[in-house]
Amino acid sequence: MRLVYLILLLLTINVAHGAVPKKTVPKTPAIVKIDTSSSISLRSFDKASIKKYSSRPEFQYNDTREGLSWWDRLWIRFWRWFWSLFRFKGLSVLGTIINIIEIIAIVAAVGALIYAILKAVGMDPRTLLSKTSPPTVPYSEFFEDINTIDFDAEIEKAVASHNYRFAVRLLYLKCLKQLSDAGAIAWEIDKTNSHYIYELKNDDQRNAFSLLTRQFEYVWYGEFSINDAVYNTIALSFRDFNKGAAA
Repeated sequence: MRLVYLILLLLTINVAHGAVPKKTVPKTPAIVKIDTSSSISLRSFDKASIKKYSSRPEFQYNDTREGLSWWDRLWIRFWRWFWSLFRFKGLSVLGTIINIIEIIAIVAAVGALIYAILKAVGMDPRTLLSKTSPPTVPYSEFFEDINTIDFDAEIEKAVASHNYRFAVRLLYLKCLKQLSDAGAIAWEIDKTNSHYIYELKNDDQRNAFSLLTRQFEYVWYGEFSINDAVYNTIALSFRDFNKGAAA
């Protein structure tokens, strides 16, 4: 019974609360006020000023792109053709075999071209893959006194042992000695090869010696193995230069 009385009490309070009338607040209508105290003057843009600013570079917003150069187009075509080799021609067995043969042929052609270039410059392609250290030499690179070396004997020994790389170095040192003896350069143990090039007064002699210096540095500092044919060609260049320097 207590629960019934509690429910009836709550219902009575709710009904009584809903019966209380709500207060209504009257709305004030909006009034539009017209400003009659100031006058309105219409303004327009100056067309001459607009044209002047639009001609300035910083106000140019056109997104124009220059066309591709012939070099860019060539590489695009090359890579498009290259990657097309890896797209198998359909799902047929014959198309797959043809595609694989094309790839093998291209790889073989590129390898043959690289091999021919290396052989032409006198390099042994096998040395690029080997981890063997370059042949040791009996003289220190930084402490060579050209006045104490028997060049003819040492060059003969180097050639006999197929140490053509060291033989080229001896040819270059012999050339320095002959230039020093002729008074064309002032040899010093701590000078660089470029110093000797700039010391030569004769233009033809300087150009020829500069070429010999590049050949020597390519062989010696590049640590490339050369064969007897390339060595003979380089040795002939040194002999021709020494004859001209002595004349």
